[in-house]
Amino acid sequence: MIDVCCALIVCNNRLLAVQRGADSDHPGEWEFPGGKIEPGESAVACIKREIVEELAVSVVVEAYLFPVCHDYGIKQIRLHPFVCSIQNGVIVLDEHTNFCWLDADDLEKPDWQVADRKLLQLNQIAVSQRLRENNEDR
Repeated sequence: MIDVCCALIVCNNRLLAVQRGADSDHPGEWEFPGGKIEPGESAVACIKREIVEELAVSVVVEAYLFPVCHDYGIKQIRLHPFVCSIQNGVIVLDEHTNFCWLDADDLEKPDWQVADRKLLQLNQIAVSQRLRENNEDR
């Protein structure tokens, strides 16, 4: 089982999604940015490191959601989701080909990787609440 962290980055009542490149395990599918936890690394340190590496921004971790497990056949992952906000920087894609900001009504539209879709379904209430809270803070 591979432990992987992902960031549900919320900004202006929208959620960030990134699209995988053609040379990846799941070409063209959408996901939440993140990556594998390194030996001896905490999950929080992992997500902060991965987001800097993948998006060139630093994030503040605001909450931990329910993790999901999924067997892709070629690998089994446990996906640890963190709700985050951008602390500083401007998104620059390194590993992905595209990104978009999704409103609460658009969360079903992307062709999500299976684990990310399961994560959204399991945490639907918490994600919707975060998007509403973020909107009310504006």
